Amino acid sequence: MAKIFNKIPPNVLESICRTIGDISEGLSGTDINRYLQECGIPNPTPDNTKWKRLANAFEQIQHLTKNSNDILKFIQVALHPSRFLKFDKSHYISILLSINQPLSFVGIELTEQGKFRGITESKTIAEAQLRATNLYSKLKAREVHPDIFKYCKSELLVNNYFHAVFETTKGVADRIRYTANLNSDGGKLVAEAFNSTAPILIINNFTTETDISEHKGFANLLIGFFGMFRNTTAHTPKIDWPMSEQDALEIMTIASLFHRKLDKSHKIR
Repeated sequence: MAKIFNKIPPNVLESICRTIGDISEGLSGTDINRYLQECGIPNPTPDNTKWKRLANAFEQIQHLTKNSNDILKFIQVALHPSRFLKFDKSHYISILLSINQPLSFVGIELTEQGKFRGITESKTIAEAQLRATNLYSKLKAREVHPDIFKYCKSELLVNNYFHAVFETTKGVADRIRYTANLNSDGGKLVAEAFNSTAPILIINNFTTETDISEHKGFANLLIGFFGMFRNTTAHTPKIDWPMSEQDALEIMTIASLFHRKLDKSHKIR
């Protein structure tokens, strides 16, 4: 690690230690002792709780070196993706999101490749918490289309599933309007953009019977999507239409498919 990183403020450092200490699967107390040794960090209280022994070790090494390089090296070593291969991918994504929450206050993020990259520093709790919401982590694990996050970051932040779905459906409609240069909405928008006889947008070559069948099926899916989720969330009070995390996850995954298809769409008139 050629770059010299500034010392991590005490409150952020404690949060990092608590986050690492809370990892129950894939990082034991024995593992922590071994990784500290591997990174050349003295371990003054090896029998203490996980987060406290890390705090003592990190505070001491940071005081001696006047930087946080050794601490960041430990995080890379202890949280390297290769150490979590036996677990579901969502477990590792959750760990990343949790550790990136306090790290965001010093403008650093640990990627899925186990490397650090610079980011804009979080200034508020709200900005930092966006990196640790349950729905966000599960959507990231599914590798959903980036536009899902573009349209509903604030709703994901508070795990507001009802409005997250609403914003997601609006995002799909907005994408179609922009691509097709139309102003309508819902089923009317789909009918205008993906008309089966004179479409404005097509998602394939639209030449063979199979192409046309896929095109019609895609349009029908969109109409059903807007009818079931866009119209309902737009006109029904949240208390009358409960939305679970699982429902939101599935709906937003469907929306991700629409965005991927729209990536390949092109305008023909």
